[in-house]
Amino acid sequence: MTLVINGETVTVPDEVKTVSDLLAYFRLDNKLAIVEVNVRIIQKHEYGTTALCDGDRVEIVHFVGGG
Repeated sequence: MTLVINGETVTVPDEVKTVSDLLAYFRLDNKLAIVEVNVRIIQKHEYGTTALCDGDRVEIVHFVGGG
């Protein structure tokens, strides 16, 4: 499946079907992240049930700590 993630066209494996799968694929599933799909902010409790489709526009913002 091809998605536009943070403005960049990315091909992800067929196993990626939900927002939760996408975050796991990018190893962000244990990080604090905000996800938007097609201009709709997805609530964390919806990650596992929000299906992704070919061509979806996804924005992922995650926080990085530092000093």
